[in-house]
Amino acid sequence: MVLAACPGQPAPAPAAPTQPPAQEAAPAATEPPAQEAAPAQEGVVTLTWVGPGPGAEFEFRRQQAERWNAANPDIQVRLIEGPVSATDRIGLYLQAFQAQSADIDIMQIDVIWPGDLAEHLIDFYEYEGVAEAVAGDFPAIVQNNTVDGRLVGLPWFTDGGLLYYRTDLLEKYGFDGPPQTWDELEQMAQTIQDGERAEGNQDFWGFVWQGAPYEGLTCDALEWIYSSGGGTIVSPDKVITINNPAAAEALDRAYSWIGKITPPGVTSFMEEESRRVWHGGNAAFMRNWPYAYGLSQGEDSAVKDKFDVTSLPGKEPGMSAATLGGWQVGVSKYSRNPEAAVKLALWLASEEEQKAQALSPSSLIPTKIALYSDPDIAEQRPFMPRLLPVFTSAVARPSTATAPKYNETSNIFFSNVFEVLTGRMSGADAVATIELDLQDLLGFEVGAP
Repeated sequence: MVLAACPGQPAPAPAAPTQPPAQEAAPAATEPPAQEAAPAQEGVVTLTWVGPGPGAEFEFRRQQAERWNAANPDIQVRLIEGPVSATDRIGLYLQAFQAQSADIDIMQIDVIWPGDLAEHLIDFYEYEGVAEAVAGDFPAIVQNNTVDGRLVGLPWFTDGGLLYYRTDLLEKYGFDGPPQTWDELEQMAQTIQDGERAEGNQDFWGFVWQGAPYEGLTCDALEWIYSSGGGTIVSPDKVITINNPAAAEALDRAYSWIGKITPPGVTSFMEEESRRVWHGGNAAFMRNWPYAYGLSQGEDSAVKDKFDVTSLPGKEPGMSAATLGGWQVGVSKYSRNPEAAVKLALWLASEEEQKAQALSPSSLIPTKIALYSDPDIAEQRPFMPRLLPVFTSAVARPSTATAPKYNETSNIFFSNVFEVLTGRMSGADAVATIELDLQDLLGFEVGAP
């Protein structure tokens, strides 16, 4: 295959990171449109980097490529506009990998792809300076990117589930701060919902989230279960742990919200459906990704300057969990210039460049812990430092342990959770069914979380 870079004007994007797209089985992707690259010069290494799709992030990556090329005349990078869809993007990678093509050197890797792509990616630990570089990243992300002891992706920017809450309404109804437990959230949501409806807003709900049968439901339900002591569906050491009372209770609890503090239509809600209820001023609490922060501060938002974000609740205080999202830098093992590619990858994922991308219009969330106390970020992106406890308690989906069958694993999980949310199955029956189906799919042993 032949890849070429794409010029073109990037489309505008929200001033906050987009949520991780729901991952499906990857179809074959079309190749990006072409742009003429500079002729190769003797002694100059040229790397090909597949970046994001058109938008604010691609424009920032273009500026990064220009800065790198100006400072590194011996290692030049050619940036390619990747597909917008994550499904199409992994399809493009797989097409190249199956041909063992050297056309791609560096690429963006979604948080749930390391296990599926590991055999085609270099082990960063084999290169000097990498272990020291990732020591400053969130450990959960480094663990997520490590497959059989091989680090196949450098943490680049992250994402995680947040609790959005109406500061004005908590004050109005006498609450000192956001809920730390699910019991507290239920009480606050019901009190505020009852009060707002009594004042005439019959469209008001206490809590909105993502309940449609897709990858987003896997994220939400993993948070409910892990924050209740129910484990991670499949453990990192490949034990199926889902069939336990805490997991069943967490699913039954979520079902109890529907029609009470959560709209019945939540079983068709993805990120944007829940955000629209919130954006219109019709919810006290919302579970969503950081991308919704900038949109909620828009001029057309009914909640502008009336909300904040915090960690999601847990069964007990301190048991919060946020499903991990985000992107990594990977280097193809078929690259003709892996050492040069690693040098570029380390620069892209460095603390300095992560600060730059945090302050860019895309507001990409750093993986470097030190940046959460950076004064420039605190001043220009005041919500970011408050996310530190969220990512400290982040939980990864079992994509690495179940590779290359994570898509099927997730489908089994969210399909049965959906049966609970629609009243067709109890939590106990659902976790037992998930366990049996995962045994058939994966062949793993079962055990306690």
